[in-house]
Amino acid sequence: MTTTAAPTIAPYPAADVAAAVARGLANANDRPRPADAIRTPQKYAALTKDFRDSAWEHLDKNDFPQASNKAWGLVAETVKDISAQHGGFIHTHSAIMEVIVELARLADNAGDANIAHTIRSIFQIARDLHTNFYENELHEDIVIGGLMQCEELSELLHTRFAVV
Repeated sequence: MTTTAAPTIAPYPAADVAAAVARGLANANDRPRPADAIRTPQKYAALTKDFRDSAWEHLDKNDFPQASNKAWGLVAETVKDISAQHGGFIHTHSAIMEVIVELARLADNAGDANIAHTIRSIFQIARDLHTNFYENELHEDIVIGGLMQCEELSELLHTRFAVV
């Protein structure tokens, strides 16, 4: 009886990710702008960390609307970071969503249905948290769990789609 180890899934090829980012930006009609020259992956990576840290600080103060919005910011800046690494610059919420859809589609096409499902599911949680900033209706446990899942999505996106 022969056993085989579970396959190791490497990050997706940079050309495929760049094409997915470009499709997402095109779908959102998000065109390059002159100020894009100052937008760098390093800037977005720093913002990602700032949003994550700030979300936990707001949770410590029981400020659930702000914590919720910072969790959304963590995901949004991660998507902007991945996009910038592949030559695309995001300017709108709809472009964030379109790029996420294309990254999940890339995972699906590579046979990674679970990864695609995770991306889509947690992104929806991040959007719900963003809404909570305005509505302040989510329970503390939901906000904490959502923030933890947003951290998971950020790590997943960097692991699978970042330039290495």
